[in-house]
Amino acid sequence: MKKQPKTSRRSFLKGASLITAGFVASPLLSSAQTNLPKKEDNSIYLIGPQEGYSPHIGALLSTMTMMRKWVINTVNDLTVEQLDFQIDEKSNAVGAMLLHLAATERYYQLNTFDNLDWGTWDNAIKEKWDVASGLGEKGREEIKGHDVSYYLAKLEEVRKVTEKEFAKRDDDWLMKAEPFFEGKQTNNYCKWFHVCEHESNHRGQMKFILKRLPS
Repeated sequence: MKKQPKTSRRSFLKGASLITAGFVASPLLSSAQTNLPKKEDNSIYLIGPQEGYSPHIGALLSTMTMMRKWVINTVNDLTVEQLDFQIDEKSNAVGAMLLHLAATERYYQLNTFDNLDWGTWDNAIKEKWDVASGLGEKGREEIKGHDVSYYLAKLEEVRKVTEKEFAKRDDDWLMKAEPFFEGKQTNNYCKWFHVCEHESNHRGQMKFILKRLPS
């Protein structure tokens, strides 16, 4: 992707205000920043700024944390056989989708944290994650035989990197944009929101599959 001039946070906020109903500039975030949840209160339902992160990054991360917990709760008690189950020869197994979520997050890390154009990372990374990223026939052949702890460890591995890197950045970085989705200006906020909603999408697929497991 050809890099375009950076979009300033000021210009993004001006353009986005009509569609976000003032969320980006909302005083709720600034006021919430003075009343952050205490570390001992680990409720996943406290969406908003988080200690150690800039206001919007913290709010984004809290949403991602909630969604990840829902995914984990959906699969936590599954057996290897259940994780490998496919409805038909074209469907993806739950285990494969879990590894796919880890691969997706890893690739967005490389794109947004390391400023690498999509797919330009080295072959060692591709060898580790490309099958899970692409799924399809190769994913159905290769991603199976693992227990749930294997998949959850992969998800945790990449999430720790995300949390660490988020803490190094501020809301100006979150609003930084370049041509991405459909070749249109896309900021880091949108990219990481996509990582979150991507998990929501696949969690829905997982629940559909689990309702159809053999008795």
